[in-house]
Amino acid sequence: MPKQKIPRTLSTQHPDNVSNAPFVAHSVIGGEAEIKEAYYAFSKLNCDEQLWDCEGKETDNYVVKKLLSENPDYFKKKRLGRDKQLLLRVPNPTVEGNEAKLLLEILESIPRSFDVAHQVYDDDIAPIFEVAMPMVTSERCPIRVAEYYKQFVVGKQAKKLFPNDIPLSRWIGEFKPDTLRVIPLFETKEAILDSAKIVEKFVKFEKIDDHQRVWLARSDPALNYGNISALLLCKIALQRLHETEKKLGIEVYPMIGVGTAPFRGNFKPTQPEKLLKGYPSVQTFTPQSAFKYDYPEKTVKKAINTINNTKRKKPVYVDEDKAIKIIDKIQEQYEKEIIVLAPYINRMSQFVPRRRLRKLHIGLFGYSRKSERGLVLPRAITFCASMYSIGLPPELLGLTALNDYDMDALHSCYSNFEYDLNEALSYLNKANLEYLPDMIKENVLKIAREFGSDSGSYDENTAHNKITSKIMHDFRTESFKGISDKIVEAGKIRKFLG
Repeated sequence: MPKQKIPRTLSTQHPDNVSNAPFVAHSVIGGEAEIKEAYYAFSKLNCDEQLWDCEGKETDNYVVKKLLSENPDYFKKKRLGRDKQLLLRVPNPTVEGNEAKLLLEILESIPRSFDVAHQVYDDDIAPIFEVAMPMVTSERCPIRVAEYYKQFVVGKQAKKLFPNDIPLSRWIGEFKPDTLRVIPLFETKEAILDSAKIVEKFVKFEKIDDHQRVWLARSDPALNYGNISALLLCKIALQRLHETEKKLGIEVYPMIGVGTAPFRGNFKPTQPEKLLKGYPSVQTFTPQSAFKYDYPEKTVKKAINTINNTKRKKPVYVDEDKAIKIIDKIQEQYEKEIIVLAPYINRMSQFVPRRRLRKLHIGLFGYSRKSERGLVLPRAITFCASMYSIGLPPELLGLTALNDYDMDALHSCYSNFEYDLNEALSYLNKANLEYLPDMIKENVLKIAREFGSDSGSYDENTAHNKITSKIMHDFRTESFKGISDKIVEAGKIRKFLG
């Protein structure tokens, strides 16, 4: 059996784009348009893999049938499950109790998708053989999915409904694939730091002897703990996963969920080399909607091909003790600042336009902070859109906690620090700080002085400043008519919504 291709590029459905996708006539993507989106990502952009988020209300579970029937010539040459892959993101019943039984429905649909492909191609290449499970905090979560599939989805084919009857496999047909790969997605601070241990336990329990993919979140940790905290958490995890790979004697392939906004990873098609340098050991990167639709198609395809044609390397070395101290310091300061900003963010978030029809998966911030501090924020993309729209880049929050010693440690493992921070600073509207809490004004101006215009290291985006001044004026005077259009206008300057 040939070795499985491990994708370098995973096209996702994250709604961070400001421009319309080229295959729709309007700004909101949903329903049949997401089938077109998957085909577009494969055929036009050359992405290796498409994420199919199964947690939304209107998710189409017949995606394989529709892809193959609507694009037969393409998938005859580029086989789904071999040349191109479809990754299902399933609910985690441990956290998402309301959608728990949806998981079972999705798992039952996988053999049906196999049958569809088998009827078309008359072979045993499974179009879907892998799922991603979010918010994993223990090896029990992915083990349950893998074992449920083996024991109850595939396992029932040998059952007889009554004595002397034929087994279900002779009545219904065989259930394939025989096993299901599960990718754990780690999103909390504790889970990301424990990811290597959890993966090791999962691999040993399931007796996996070839490879294991592991997904590290980047956006939600930034929302929860601050931008640099999220980055350092991922770098520590990548270092630990590399050691686990050597220990287990199998390939461990990290994935990282990065968006175009600097706060969410600064992954843009004009500079793919920056992220490859920052995360050399990552196997799979995530071109999200802004990456795909807010830049010229030619630029996007070139960037994706650049990533597809490079090989991963060893991770960047991180002094873990120093990094964890920095994470804790930034998190503490970031939380203080977020508490006073929350009323502004939550009110502004009401005017951020939607880009997907369905409700995407739940966020961790609402759950964790609601119980600890009584604080609820919007999801990461809407949060970012709200912050940038008032001229306050969220990357600047928490940074006043760092001293020169911390900065030296940070520079040693974060080569893109100045590049990322300078881009964030270009969207800072200093005039708007007058209308925000004094603590925010003082801290942000301190960061701007230390890293910013006084040393000439960044250029203010005057067009962005102009529109964010208008947004702040409308926000303060409660002139909300047209504010969403201005949010979009600012997003087009940045080339991402949030």
